[in-house]
Amino acid sequence: MSAAWLMVGSSLLFSLMGVCVKLASASYSTGEIVFYRGTIGALVMAVHTWQLGGTLKTRVPLMHLTRSVTGVSALCLWFYSIGQLPIATAVTLNYTSSLWMALFLIGSSLVIGTQRVPMRLIATVLIGFVGVALILRPTVDADQFRPALIGLLSGMLSATAYLQVSGLGRAGEPGHRVVFYFSLGSVVAGALSTSTLGWHAHTWHGIALLVAVGVLATAAQLLMTRAYTVGRPLVNASLQYLGIAFSYGWGVLLFDDRITGLAIGGMLLIVVAGLLATRMRSQPRATADSTLPNPDSLST
Repeated sequence: MSAAWLMVGSSLLFSLMGVCVKLASASYSTGEIVFYRGTIGALVMAVHTWQLGGTLKTRVPLMHLTRSVTGVSALCLWFYSIGQLPIATAVTLNYTSSLWMALFLIGSSLVIGTQRVPMRLIATVLIGFVGVALILRPTVDADQFRPALIGLLSGMLSATAYLQVSGLGRAGEPGHRVVFYFSLGSVVAGALSTSTLGWHAHTWHGIALLVAVGVLATAAQLLMTRAYTVGRPLVNASLQYLGIAFSYGWGVLLFDDRITGLAIGGMLLIVVAGLLATRMRSQPRATADSTLPNPDSLST
């Protein structure tokens, strides 16, 4: 498959994962969903590593630990927001990671003072967060404002996780090993959280949803990782935002989500700003922009 079709397939699978997370949230806590998602992911990646003839042994365990803490925290917050918000809203807020990375770059440049902050980068961030404001105002009720902020925070933590993944890549860690330790961290975090809050009894319907979450997420990760390996980052990022459109469609069809025209406009602004930020990071002669990695499949 070409990189484009790999990205389309990955975006579709991630949107279906979101549907299963939302359905499973009616019967299980966020910690439980994260636990089972991590268990399936760790098993699949262990087998995948064996098939590749690779090893899970690492020389940088502390880097994997910090990346797992950040990434798993982002995952927990995202899954929680999916359970509480219209699915397209939760997905869009998580996709603000590109905006947060650009904001991190602006902040570091201002603090260090060694690089000039491009005005187009500042404009991109402003456009993106205008989109966030449009989404939050018309679509989020008073009782949903807290999960909306949690969804936005998941995007910020995802941006931090992307930076850590970039560091692991520079340290020579292959993608399958990064995903394995992230999945293992999900198992540990999910087990600790659920041991405190309590485990729920299973039904066949619930088991099917939990298995679907793990399988869909892992398959989507593998497709996206392959796409970023063989394809162009800007094209991949463009197609990745299809996840918002897919999620919007599932929300309308399955959950009777009603999203206003202003909210759709906000989603479009976030997509445009995210693509502009990705384009600036992809330019080979960029200076400040090139310090940020392109988002890939290793965050969720």
